[in-house]
Amino acid sequence: MAYLARFHAALPDGRLRCTLCPRDCRLAVGQAGFCAVRENQGGRMVLLAYGRSTGFAADPIEKKPLHHFLPGSATLSFGTAGCNLGCRFCQNWDISKARLSQRASVSHTAAEVVDLAVAEGCRSVAFTYNDPVIWAEWAIDVAREARRRGLRTVLVTAGYVTPAARPELFAEMDAANVDLKGFTEAFYARVTLSHLAPVLDTLEWLAREGRVWVEITNLLIPGLNDSSEETRALSRWVRDHMGRDVPLHFSAFHPDYRLLDRPRTPAATLQRARELALAEGLRFVYTGNIRDPEGQTTRCPGCGATVIARHGYAIGEVALDGDRCRRCGQPIPGVFEGAGPSTGRRRVLGLR
Repeated sequence: MAYLARFHAALPDGRLRCTLCPRDCRLAVGQAGFCAVRENQGGRMVLLAYGRSTGFAADPIEKKPLHHFLPGSATLSFGTAGCNLGCRFCQNWDISKARLSQRASVSHTAAEVVDLAVAEGCRSVAFTYNDPVIWAEWAIDVAREARRRGLRTVLVTAGYVTPAARPELFAEMDAANVDLKGFTEAFYARVTLSHLAPVLDTLEWLAREGRVWVEITNLLIPGLNDSSEETRALSRWVRDHMGRDVPLHFSAFHPDYRLLDRPRTPAATLQRARELALAEGLRFVYTGNIRDPEGQTTRCPGCGATVIARHGYAIGEVALDGDRCRRCGQPIPGVFEGAGPSTGRRRVLGLR
């Protein structure tokens, strides 16, 4: 049975205007939006992805990446198909660029998803792989069930969502990693087929609301968004509009999808970006997708002691008393309850 979606308005000419994301798709009967999962069926907006999953995994929370939210824990990750961005470098393109009819998927109730999370020993459920903004109603329903049963919720997103839809979506989330793909409108328009301003607006709103724990990822692509000037500007914006305690992750690109003419991001580029961001006053800056223990370790901004030592997704030493540095007592921002060592191993559960 088709799921009747929210986040739309009827137009005088019979089309439906999607109000979920800034693309502002206006759909005639039989037409799907850019995302391919929201469709006008006989004058009703239908969410084709509701209740669907293209696969599950029990991931280390550090893979999202989240370094200041339940470190060392596992999260049940899943996604559907489709996306509301058109990133030429998409590293999950086999999911995000597919229609549900092109991907093997299974149907679940929200309770069944949470049952799986509990059975796998996960402390949270993560909506990820393709952007969960486009299947907001499904994410919201699973999140409500997860919270009812004591699990936390994580949204991994590009933040391309309207001010009208944001409150309902994020009301059910405990943490989010927002992918800030670059820091120029030219990059967003040419390489992601979207716009920068709505993403910055979402980030400012999240910081202002202050209820959802937020971390940011910036994938650095050689020659496109990795200049020192752009990194400094991005870092200053985060500091001035969100605060210096928001963790920022610089992640390595590898050639994929329609961007095969660029090399992998050198480790030195990520390490330089981290140094620049720290110099701009951000206190928690990390590198990802490379081997760099120093760039993945959380240090106390007060005394410089290691409070969480990481090696990739694995956690070794944890030197916290609650949310405070064990050496000097400095508060470390985040959600650290139950933090402890972990192997960082991922378990692919596939279709269930």
